Amino acid sequence: MSAAPDAVIIGSGHNSLACAAHLAAKGWKVAVYEKAAVPGGAVKTGEYTCPGFRHDWAAMNLSLFAGSAFHQAYAEELSGHGLAFAPASDCFASVFPDQTWLGIGTDAAVNTARIAQVNAADAKTWEDLSAEFPARAEILFALLGSPIKKRAFASLGWKSWRQMGAEGVMDLGQFLVSSPRSWLEESFQSPKVRALLAAWGMHLDFAPDVAGGALFPYLEGQVNQAFGMVLGQGGADGMIKAMVAMIESRGGSVTCGAEVARIQHSGGRATGVELADGTRVEAKRAVIANVAPAAMLRLTGGTPDKRYDRGLETFSHAPGTMMIHLAMEDLPDWAAGEDLKRFAYVHMAPSLDQMARTYAQAKAGLLPDEPVIVCGQPTAIDPIRAPEGKHVLWLQVRMVPGQIKGDAAGQITVTDWTEAAQPMAERALDILETYAPGTRAKILGQHIVTPAMLEADNPNLVGGDQVCGSHHLNQHFMFRPLRGFADGSTPIRDLYHTGAAVWPGAGTGAGAGYLLGQKLAGA
Repeated sequence: MSAAPDAVIIGSGHNSLACAAHLAAKGWKVAVYEKAAVPGGAVKTGEYTCPGFRHDWAAMNLSLFAGSAFHQAYAEELSGHGLAFAPASDCFASVFPDQTWLGIGTDAAVNTARIAQVNAADAKTWEDLSAEFPARAEILFALLGSPIKKRAFASLGWKSWRQMGAEGVMDLGQFLVSSPRSWLEESFQSPKVRALLAAWGMHLDFAPDVAGGALFPYLEGQVNQAFGMVLGQGGADGMIKAMVAMIESRGGSVTCGAEVARIQHSGGRATGVELADGTRVEAKRAVIANVAPAAMLRLTGGTPDKRYDRGLETFSHAPGTMMIHLAMEDLPDWAAGEDLKRFAYVHMAPSLDQMARTYAQAKAGLLPDEPVIVCGQPTAIDPIRAPEGKHVLWLQVRMVPGQIKGDAAGQITVTDWTEAAQPMAERALDILETYAPGTRAKILGQHIVTPAMLEADNPNLVGGDQVCGSHHLNQHFMFRPLRGFADGSTPIRDLYHTGAAVWPGAGTGAGAGYLLGQKLAGA
């Protein structure tokens, strides 16, 4: 009989794999158990439409991972296991009903010139923001990558005060609690510039009027200009395969098709897990769960801390997402201009009011009448994902309700996603067709993934919530998933929580997993 592992890890998302890989590098024996047939959670790639067309299931943009502390620490090893990136210099754009567009790439002068064509004052504002970005980024990245510890925040606060002064720190604090609309309307005059940046808030559950959301449109605009965007060469799953190889090369294991039924604990300490088939696996030092908060409550059967249990029970999830994967004869012919074919992302989110309305409708359980569409064009950046001359499109329909109560447009009468999927997909394709006429005629294959399908594939995506929990201020920073437990600790000794539901939250940066790995085994 083999010896018990030091750590048993539930789930194979990128956070748990980063944690496992770091622990393995520090000499821990790790065993990862995954319910699904393949590792990766929402980060996986497959031929979901036609042979030879590789589609990223959910996550496509790996910029956060490429710039992460975990990747910086293990870049050479990950590369040796096959991880490669496909860089995009034309990062994101938005199209508008008057058949114009705006976009951000890595050429600051070009970005400024595009904005100047819309509004000269906004171009000057963009230049000023770009000039101050390196200094502000140092503080913001330190904040977003810092463990939730009093000492870490005190050190960061002191450094910020020395660099910016008391007024600068107060201004930064005000910015961090601002909504996208309040910051964008204060900063820019053009509705198009505002919409271009605000679309990024919709990726992270920050509609235009949600407090705390200004940070993400700001960061995405400036980070894409400064560093560009990267995709995984051949597919986002290259990141997952490389981390699994890291773990296995050090004697660890990643077992798929193995559902964990419960976390075993006694005397206030986690001792291991029991699989759905009855197999029990002991853990010498830690049980680590990359699960949604409600699943943590279910797997433990409750903890001695009733406030903690209540917090897991009431944890709030973001609205759902629907994915549409398309195999294409060619890229869309964007009416606004051929240059759009070079961009990794094209947003169809023409105004702050449209985004706010879409979010409110989805939160109310209604299928939005004009959902936000994120059109990913990965083969414009990484052509090996499709047969020569062909393409794939990656469509995110944001936001949609996990459970349908009705249709804001009054056209779709069914309320079950099995029946609503096709008509809702047609609504999204109608929007795409408006901006790129003739796109439907180029479709070779289609695969629709509803919120229900996303959750069935990965239970962490509750109701199709791709960020595993709202990032609103009451559930972010030291409150993610709830006060006192943002560092991955739980009321049960040797049981730890990781994943997007734990600080620093969603994205492909593996921050929660790597921070926990460092907490357990050292940097």
